[in-house]
Amino acid sequence: MALRNIVQIGEPVLRKKSKKVEVIDEKIIQLLEDMADTMYEADGVGLAAPQVGILKRVVVIDIGDGIIELINPEIIKTSGEQIDEEGCLSVVGESGEVRRPYVVKVRALNRKGQIIEIEGEELLARAFCHEIDHLDGVLFVDKIEK
Repeated sequence: MALRNIVQIGEPVLRKKSKKVEVIDEKIIQLLEDMADTMYEADGVGLAAPQVGILKRVVVIDIGDGIIELINPEIIKTSGEQIDEEGCLSVVGESGEVRRPYVVKVRALNRKGQIIEIEGEELLARAFCHEIDHLDGVLFVDKIEK
């Protein structure tokens, strides 16, 4: 188990756009595993690579149904709408109401380099959006409903 430090708001890395993963090698596999360990240790439901200081398009999510690993994820379809409270492991102690799609379909690569598509509703849809936003330097605090 290797824990990484979670970068906090104010660190420039959180506002940068992450680079596409070109090769899934041992470093990327290790990153996925370290991110999962770090997310679980911090009691989170998702973690994006920029949150551990790595500008790669890599995300891990677990809303209680098992780990989802996404490499180069992209949202390919959304529908509906929901507003709910969000927080973030990189913005400790702050939360707010954020509008997100109710259903989100994501296409990504898994750790074997295979293309996968996953559709999620409610919390999973929210987690997909929240974590993919991190890859583009966007934080939930930018989207809080005033």
